[in-house]
Amino acid sequence: MKFILFLSLPLYALDQWSKQMVLRFISPDEPRVLVADFFSLVNVTNTGAAFGSFRGKNTFFIAISFVALVIVVGLLLRARTPDRWRDLSLALLLAGILGNLTDRLLYGHVIDFLLFDLHVPYAHPWPAFNVADSCISVAVVLFIIHSFWKEKGAG
Repeated sequence: MKFILFLSLPLYALDQWSKQMVLRFISPDEPRVLVADFFSLVNVTNTGAAFGSFRGKNTFFIAISFVALVIVVGLLLRARTPDRWRDLSLALLLAGILGNLTDRLLYGHVIDFLLFDLHVPYAHPWPAFNVADSCISVAVVLFIIHSFWKEKGAG
């Protein structure tokens, strides 16, 4: 459990600190271009889910976040044998859920600020995201990789 807290809490803090810096220093109307035609810091509000889908459903996503939080904490508390991949995935997921849930409760929306333009179809630009979104995305990828390894080892 120490490993989970050692990873989750700093990532949650980084997410909240970075969003505070965005709110303080970046106007929604004036993005900060860091790498021309590739990477900018923006101040975007998102009342929906990934890629801005299901806009205006903040209450629904608060409820979903609480359910996900209970499930993740339940999985962490129920774990009998150490499994670094599972624990790493759950720690990242916990940080991401808490980060975006905090935004929804405090502001009524999620604050997104990382904007990449990959100059390819469907990613021109890639929708803005934040540290919590990154934690959730990496957690999902790790869960998938881990499930393939466990499946391969069982067969």
